[in-house]
Amino acid sequence: MVSSQPPSTSPVSKPVAQVRYELLTLGDELLLGLTANTHLTFIGQQLGRHGVQLQRNITLTDAAAAIVAQLRESWARADVVITTGGLGPTCDDRTREAVAEVLGQKLVFDPETERAIADRFEKFGRKMTPNNLKQAYKFERGEVLPNANGTAPGLWVEQDGKVLCMLPGPPNELHPLFTEQVLPRLAQRGLLLDHEAYVQLRTAGVGESALEHKLQPVFDRQGDALEVAFCAHAGQVDCRLSSPSGRLSEAQLQQIAAECALLLGEDFVCFGHDSLAQTCADLLRASDGMLAVVETATGGMLADAFTNICGAAKFFAGGCVCYTHDAMSQLLDLPEDILLQHGAVSAESAVALATGAAEKLGANHALAITGFAGPCSGSKAENPVGTIFLALYSPQGVWAKKLSYPGPRAMVKQRAVNAALDWLRRELLRARSGECMTSRRLGSMQ
Repeated sequence: MVSSQPPSTSPVSKPVAQVRYELLTLGDELLLGLTANTHLTFIGQQLGRHGVQLQRNITLTDAAAAIVAQLRESWARADVVITTGGLGPTCDDRTREAVAEVLGQKLVFDPETERAIADRFEKFGRKMTPNNLKQAYKFERGEVLPNANGTAPGLWVEQDGKVLCMLPGPPNELHPLFTEQVLPRLAQRGLLLDHEAYVQLRTAGVGESALEHKLQPVFDRQGDALEVAFCAHAGQVDCRLSSPSGRLSEAQLQQIAAECALLLGEDFVCFGHDSLAQTCADLLRASDGMLAVVETATGGMLADAFTNICGAAKFFAGGCVCYTHDAMSQLLDLPEDILLQHGAVSAESAVALATGAAEKLGANHALAITGFAGPCSGSKAENPVGTIFLALYSPQGVWAKKLSYPGPRAMVKQRAVNAALDWLRRELLRARSGECMTSRRLGSMQ
């Protein structure tokens, strides 16, 4: 465990919990709503995991004067300032020059960065234009953070007893730079912990208030030594256990978390941050299972959840996205009489689709999602907007269930995907423990 006091090489002489972090996210596209500010979510989450809370995020235009003014204020208030964006080759990338003015440092050309940029262009068979050399400048008393996924490197400065970290804007460049280079540097300087500051339990199928009520007896035994926080998602709730006072050790927190997990039973998904899809993938691999999926209402989101996992071919056979009756019949042999009698959004169609996906794609498990995500679908009587039918095919049989998720289209789709994943997870757990599927599931049908 890292000491709360930084080492002698640290530019900041404070306990980790007192180090002030500020984030400046730069770019007109953020303020115009053309690009989502995912940097705040990602960086705030990563810092929180390592024992520090981001104190402030300011989103700025690309105007040099705005960048200079805000950086002067943040540099005076914060111990660590992180900037994102504005490091590229075009005329609206002004962050590097604005920061140099505030720090009173010269920008110097770095031949090594020039070579890295040229090599990247050559790798992709493209000609490097002269304006790309703008990205090869660094601060005279700073360091370069090499960027393996783009042409604009990150920049690092320690000055005035503070740290400045500048990162490129594209998430595919920022994320690996931050996790692989920035976090280790900050930990080495004692500015954050080199391990997670809390133990997280990930749950599914239980609401936030019900989860707290169920676990409260465990929490009460720890008194004020334990700090508990909840974060609700679509059909999932995370519970974070920590001890800011240090009265509970990491081993004690893990023991408390294990007691909570035992109490939760099947509602407990995992410790840490694995997704429902990752948890299902691990269970499928362990049982040599192969999964197929078929989707209407969710438009490929379920398949995407699995194909985001490295090595998906070992447990994921494939999927179909079918919106028309013809597509369902031609691709998955959905009988016409089922469509005519029950419609595509029905338990009967969901079962037939899951069965067809398993047979066509050679899988021993299959999930089907069909429904009315809205807002221009559904019938006000039997199947209003938000009606979802799931089907699960397994070696033990095939079942369907009807769910209702009134709300915006995006929320309905995400909740449907999470519900399907959670159902699969529970059945895989039961199969592993030798428990046969029974009619306990709502809306089950053979």
